[in-house]
Amino acid sequence: MASPANSFVGTPYWMAPEVILAMDEGQYDGKVDIWSLGITCIEMAERKPPLFNMNAMSALYHIAQNDSPTLQSKEWTDSFRRFVDYCLQKMPQGRPTSVELLRHDFVRRDRPLRVLIDLIQRTKDAVRELDNLQYRKMKKILFQETRNGPLNESQEDEEDSEHGTSLSRELDSLGSNHSIPSMSVSTGSQSSSVNSMQEVMDDSSSELVMMHDDESPVNSSSSVVPRKDHVFIRDEAGHGDPRPEPRPTQSVQSQALHYRNRERFATIKSASLVTRQIHEHEQENELREQMSGYKRMRRQHQKQLIALENKLKAEMDEHRLKLQKEVETHANNSSIELEKLAKKQVATIEKEAKVAAADEKKFQQQILAQQKKDLTTFLESQKKQYKICKEKIKEEMNEDHSTPKKEKQERISKHKENLQHTQAEEEAHLLTQQRLYYDKNCRFFKRKIMIKRHEVEQQNIREELNKKRTQKEMEHAMLIRHDESTRELEYRQLHTLQKLRMDLIRLQHQTELENQLEYNKRRERELHRKHVMELRQQPKNLKAMEMQIKKQFQDTCKVQTKQYKALKNHQLEVTPKNEHKTILKTLKDEQTRKLAILAEQYEQSINEMMASQALRLDEAQEAECQALRLQLQQEMELLNAYQSKIKMQTEAQHERELQKLEQRVSLRRAHLEQKIEEELAALQKERSERIKYLLERQEREIETFDMESLRMGFGNLVTLDFPKEDYR
Repeated sequence: MASPANSFVGTPYWMAPEVILAMDEGQYDGKVDIWSLGITCIEMAERKPPLFNMNAMSALYHIAQNDSPTLQSKEWTDSFRRFVDYCLQKMPQGRPTSVELLRHDFVRRDRPLRVLIDLIQRTKDAVRELDNLQYRKMKKILFQETRNGPLNESQEDEEDSEHGTSLSRELDSLGSNHSIPSMSVSTGSQSSSVNSMQEVMDDSSSELVMMHDDESPVNSSSSVVPRKDHVFIRDEAGHGDPRPEPRPTQSVQSQALHYRNRERFATIKSASLVTRQIHEHEQENELREQMSGYKRMRRQHQKQLIALENKLKAEMDEHRLKLQKEVETHANNSSIELEKLAKKQVATIEKEAKVAAADEKKFQQQILAQQKKDLTTFLESQKKQYKICKEKIKEEMNEDHSTPKKEKQERISKHKENLQHTQAEEEAHLLTQQRLYYDKNCRFFKRKIMIKRHEVEQQNIREELNKKRTQKEMEHAMLIRHDESTRELEYRQLHTLQKLRMDLIRLQHQTELENQLEYNKRRERELHRKHVMELRQQPKNLKAMEMQIKKQFQDTCKVQTKQYKALKNHQLEVTPKNEHKTILKTLKDEQTRKLAILAEQYEQSINEMMASQALRLDEAQEAECQALRLQLQQEMELLNAYQSKIKMQTEAQHERELQKLEQRVSLRRAHLEQKIEEELAALQKERSERIKYLLERQEREIETFDMESLRMGFGNLVTLDFPKEDYR
């Protein structure tokens, strides 16, 4: 569906709200053509679109923020009103599609088939009647020139004004040119659909030529050379030079031809309207260029904001990626350090185990060597004691001479056996004691090695947990630093984005104000041009009115002259002849006095007319200037109000963005602090549990070891010392 505003590229009156908002927010769909159709319906009904008497910049704000327009007149049917309201839904989602519109009651209702044809024929008849009026005017001028000479300029101007009035009334009766838009909108914003009803077809000029050719024998002393919209009057009797009315130049005619060719769809259009529309088209180009530049600026601003947002987003992504890499690097380094520490501790434990095994073996060897030495010394002392006892027994037996030798031998053998048995028991007891000593000291040494291993395990786990705590504290400090750097970057980016947005809004508002001021100057120039034309036209109008007063004066003089003649004849008839001279003198004096009074009244009427017309023109122009200034001031105040509203909305948006950022930053910091506390609490809990588990395990190992020692009969090994015992 084509938008009806195609002939007004750059004007916002047919734009849907989402089209205007799309300059800031994004894209729109085909529902904008449905809106344009509704606006076109209002234009066809009221002969101009809504907000047409308003500046284009101000109309932008009204369309985007106000409610949907409606039909103002009460004369339209309910189905047409519903159709227009259906097309002009504010939200695009509630607006119908073209298929839904085709099913509407207003579209499906029965209607005459010859409406457009009858309207075209009616307009053609009106234009033909207009041409006949022009022809009759020219014929009247020709007849008067033939009979009385050329008409004076004032009479011609009077007839021009009368025919112009009849022309405007005729066209207004057809509704062809509705209030040539009320001087409150630039002439470049006038609709071709409004003007299309007043266009004259080209064949009307040919009809005018044919009519002049048919009527030409009426007056042979003058010839009329008809042209489209312009006529040359030649006076063949030599009463004056040809008086051509202004005709368009060749360039204007070529532009008019191009304009007609460009608008072949126009219903009826005359060459004079084409010329006027060429001038309007030039002014329309200024408005189109202004609106195109405004749209281009808004799109450029949107692109700048999007580019800055993308740049800031990329910068934030890069910043977060950098921080994430730093966190991963710290985690990897922490894992590597913990692995190194674990390997170091394993190596230390293995080394301590080897050292403990070597010490245990060395300790056992020392005990065994000492016990072997003690055993050797013990055996040697037993041998010496055995020899001493043996010699002592022999001496005792040798001294006893009463005992038989055999008995002595038996007693000596028995004594040897007892001694050997005693020494064997002592040796066995020594070996038992040494074995117990060896086992007990080895057990104690194992307990001591186990306690030392426990101490090493405690030291290792404390070292590991301290390392983890240090790493976690470093990680937390790094996360806090990351949060602060991210916070600074977010505030800096938000400040940059808001600053650019405010700069662009200020530039946009400055452009809108410049466009409004330019619009105001153009309106003032147009009004000044109109007043200048009125001032130029005023002498002609005054001269015409003066001629009218003069004609009334002449008529009055003729009436008085006739009355004077009748009175003179009557007086001469009823008075004696000798009094005729006195009566004639008296009547002559009375007539002279009355004519002088009439002349004084004539001059007074002329002066009053001049003063009243000049005062009326000045007052009218001053009233128009005041009305224009008031309207422009209201539009400027409205624009300032909307700009202030947008500025306040933007500042409120910036405040909300800042509050939202502060809330997000504080919430993120609170989550980070909570996470740090939870991780520290978890680390402390892990530390306590691991140390508790280690101590409990070690305690169970010691208890188990001590229970086994008790079952082995070693007693309490806690206070065991290493004395050099005598095993005998």
